[in-house]
Amino acid sequence: MMKKCRITVLKRNFDEELAREYGVKGLGKCPLHAEGQAYLADWARPDGFCDEAWKAIYQYVFALAHGSSTFFHDDWIAKPGVAVCSCNDGIRPVIFKVERIDEG
Repeated sequence: MMKKCRITVLKRNFDEELAREYGVKGLGKCPLHAEGQAYLADWARPDGFCDEAWKAIYQYVFALAHGSSTFFHDDWIAKPGVAVCSCNDGIRPVIFKVERIDEG
């Protein structure tokens, strides 16, 4: 049975050096997400969730929702059922915690 996952925004980072060289004027931290913001998901992108961030993390959501507990030969995250990953924005990446939850 497929479970739900909670996606929590842990951090929004901003690389000023890269922004000066490559970014548009006025670029700052990601405006779409805020620290502590949370979403529920299984296989579909939650409403309001960044399309590009979803492309970067959906495989972890999918795997956890379908029962996976660890990744990369158990040498990444100590807590089973959790993944910490980021969007693919190299100048202003957002870090997410994805965790399988039990409903009911």
